[in-house]
Amino acid sequence: MDLSSFLTSLATSFIIFLLLMLVFSWLSKKPGNNVVYYPNRILKGLDPYDAGYKTRNPFTWIQEAFSSTEKDVICISGVDSAVYFVFLATALGILVFAGLILLPLLLPLAVTDHGKSNKTTSNGTFTDLDKLSMGNIKEKSNRLWGFVFAVYWFSFVTYYLLWKAYSHVSDLRAAALKSPEVKAEQFAVLVRDIPAPPAGQTRKEQVDSYFKALYLDTFYRSMVVTDNEKVDEIWQELEGYKKKLAHAEAVYAESKEKGKPEGTRPKNRTGFLGLIGAKVDTIDYCTKKIDELIPKLEAEQKVVLREKQQASALVFFKSRLSAASAAQNLHARMVDTWTVVNAPEPRQVIWSNLPKQFYSRQMRQYVVYFIVFLTIAFYMIPIGLVSAFTTLANLKKIIPFIKPVVKQDALRTVLEAYLPQLALIIFLSMLPKLLLFLSKAEGIPSESHAVRAASGKYFYFSVLNVFIGVTLGGTLFSTFKTIQKSPDDIIPLLAKSLPGNATFFLTFVALKFFVGYGLELSRLVPLIIFHLKRKYLCKTEAELKEAWTPGDLNYATRIPGDLLILTIVFCYSVIAPIIILFGVIYFGVGWLVLRNQVLKVFVPSYESYGQMWPHIHTRIVAALILFQLTMFGYFGVNKFYYTPILIPLPIFSFIFAYVCSKKLYRSFHDTALEVAREDLKEEPDMEFVFKSFIPPPLAAEKPDDDQFEDALSQISRSASLA
Repeated sequence: MDLSSFLTSLATSFIIFLLLMLVFSWLSKKPGNNVVYYPNRILKGLDPYDAGYKTRNPFTWIQEAFSSTEKDVICISGVDSAVYFVFLATALGILVFAGLILLPLLLPLAVTDHGKSNKTTSNGTFTDLDKLSMGNIKEKSNRLWGFVFAVYWFSFVTYYLLWKAYSHVSDLRAAALKSPEVKAEQFAVLVRDIPAPPAGQTRKEQVDSYFKALYLDTFYRSMVVTDNEKVDEIWQELEGYKKKLAHAEAVYAESKEKGKPEGTRPKNRTGFLGLIGAKVDTIDYCTKKIDELIPKLEAEQKVVLREKQQASALVFFKSRLSAASAAQNLHARMVDTWTVVNAPEPRQVIWSNLPKQFYSRQMRQYVVYFIVFLTIAFYMIPIGLVSAFTTLANLKKIIPFIKPVVKQDALRTVLEAYLPQLALIIFLSMLPKLLLFLSKAEGIPSESHAVRAASGKYFYFSVLNVFIGVTLGGTLFSTFKTIQKSPDDIIPLLAKSLPGNATFFLTFVALKFFVGYGLELSRLVPLIIFHLKRKYLCKTEAELKEAWTPGDLNYATRIPGDLLILTIVFCYSVIAPIIILFGVIYFGVGWLVLRNQVLKVFVPSYESYGQMWPHIHTRIVAALILFQLTMFGYFGVNKFYYTPILIPLPIFSFIFAYVCSKKLYRSFHDTALEVAREDLKEEPDMEFVFKSFIPPPLAAEKPDDDQFEDALSQISRSASLA
């Protein structure tokens, strides 16, 4: 990529961001768009915007984001959102404090050297940027000592800020867990791997007697997990017909207003997707189906609750101190029986995974890891090909008929600036759902845990395939003949590929923060989809609300994406220090835009009280170690005889990670008893706590206390231990 293409990429991205910001400012003032730009505030019962919104300028949202506090974020969107901003602020702080030394130190060292023509940061003739990079330093030069110092400075800044962030997040988690508000999950534990009950004893009697013997004064009751597959299928079908009936009735009522007074009753076909089969009156048909499904559901509920008990249960305690203590204790000598852990939030329980046994979970985990390994290994091939083939030079060789098109300077410049990055972003968008599915297949009990697992897989995939794959793929493709003739040259060639792809990653980062965050702020796609649905599909309030409900921050893809950018900036921070500026802009703009979105748009789907942080911390340390190893190899390629001076750094990083894990991680895995013992402002309603965990498919259409006491508890009244 030449200088004009690079500058065109930056200028175009910046202009797009400004235009999208102006579009956001204009559209967000229109009352009809409130549910798209302020859904979180609306659902919280707050005014969509503060007083004086009509005088808002395009930059008002920036002022509001800056003036918001961490307490505001926790109040509106929970601790997980606040922890995400700790991550963004920490990444920004690392780059700012490192850049304050690296940029004034390294840029003069590089630009005043005579350099070498065979090392370029752009795989081309981008000599102006070459002069600002380590690629311009001569081999064996004493100037390399400045770069050695830079690696050490960057590492120690990262250690310091990560330690502060870990301590701060730990405080946030403790403050949330010691809140005087009653949270149902703090009074429950999840029990898995329950052995077969003794003869003459039900599963419920077995669980109750076991925990009553251990926690006589604080044990409340238990709920045995059941096989809900069949009842869930019926419940989903019933809910579908209820929605369809409400929609049809709304259509019928609308027809009375617009047409004849008697209206037009909607019709539908009963076959596949409503395209084939007999044509029937929708209202009558749905009503009939609902009347058939309700008794069917009630009958299946009783069968499930009494006959399909599984080797897992939720156990409830009268105090959160007892629940926290039970979740940390060893309840059996054998690791594969009576496994007790903290209960997830009711809204994030993955019920189908709860009964999975210990060895089944272990085997599933190994199988999933193997599948992920194969996915990473085989994705590297197409990722490398994307990197290699989406350059215009290679495309002209493969597709000769595009030569007349790319001869036009303006079009060629835009394509060269954006084509490889867009191809890579689109290619990666297909992966997250697969990784989330695989994570749930491990037997993980909660949505937040599955998201953390999927996020970790996606991060390592991104680093191995995007960062390393793009870096090596382009080099191997362009130097294949050289490697064939002289295989011994592969290591130096691969080392030289690092500076050779700096411009690709500079443009990749710029595209992510300007265009990506511009689209995030403007919410053009959700806005268009909402208005289309409202006009053509939505007939009921429930359908309308479903059309504008925005979902959550989507940590499974957002955090790995941010960590990938951080890894790229880490690894190029010393080789091409100018990338630090791009990293600062990425995390700075991201902090502003997402602060606005978290306070006004995104609605959390669960709360894990910051359990994502140890995952984030570990990946940042992994990125730091990759940076240190990269620099060790690159100094070696530069024939710097004192390269072994960098050997202690990866060792320091492993020690740092170990100390953090031993000192701080335990409080994220378990609730500290000093936190759990804090007083509540009122006595918990234990029956409410219990019923909050009943899965919707098992909640009776006609509530019957006897049914829940008898069936849900899995105890016959005559043999009740309660």
